[in-house]
Amino acid sequence: MSLAIIIPTLNEEKLLPEMLGSLKSLSPEPDEIILVDGGSGDRTIEIARTFGLRILEAERPGRAGQMNLGASAVSSDTLCFLHADTFLPSDFVTITETVLSDRRTVLAGFVSLMGRKGRTRWFTSFHNYIKTFYAPLLFRPISFLRGGRLLFGDQVMICRTQDFRAVGGFDSNQEIMEEADLCLRMVRAGLGRIRQVHRVVRSSDRRVAEWGSLKANLRYIYIGALWGLGASSERLARSYRDVR
Repeated sequence: MSLAIIIPTLNEEKLLPEMLGSLKSLSPEPDEIILVDGGSGDRTIEIARTFGLRILEAERPGRAGQMNLGASAVSSDTLCFLHADTFLPSDFVTITETVLSDRRTVLAGFVSLMGRKGRTRWFTSFHNYIKTFYAPLLFRPISFLRGGRLLFGDQVMICRTQDFRAVGGFDSNQEIMEEADLCLRMVRAGLGRIRQVHRVVRSSDRRVAEWGSLKANLRYIYIGALWGLGASSERLARSYRDVR
């Protein structure tokens, strides 16, 4: 089983060197690493070149479209979608192979611990963990009963390439919540269940640090409720300003 890691970026010069450096500790190594940039105006592409990565440049920014572009360019059997501020365990490739060897699992993510410089935001991390379950249970109960769970970008998503392509990949019109949309479409297509793997990945808390823990979690709940009630992608995006 071969693995391609796809990294969508937009102005990620602050955290990208540390994240790319951490990929060197993966054992075994992934077969492909592709960085897909959405038009960065900083040193993102320059940094990626120093690491010898394959770089694709999207016509316009948008994480869904960038990840689709990366997925269309790989030859590996399996895909990993990795944010530039998230760090993988050293045995990630082996974990992925084990998880996806179960054909009942179509898509999987991990337990994201959010923090930086040795500090973990436990409350936010716990909320991230449980919303994988409570969001589909509340808003998409039929899909939940069929094995549907909602995964988000900082959980690091893995799937088989053929399954991803079978549903048309991410919806490029989704400005945010593109991961949740993919989860539901895969379950509705009858391809298998969504699984949260009980292994930890670590993500930056930059958004929580800027907004504050209470405000951040209330905003996550608000956006989730809007999504569950069918709000448009544009309306959701207005409530989720990007932070770098």
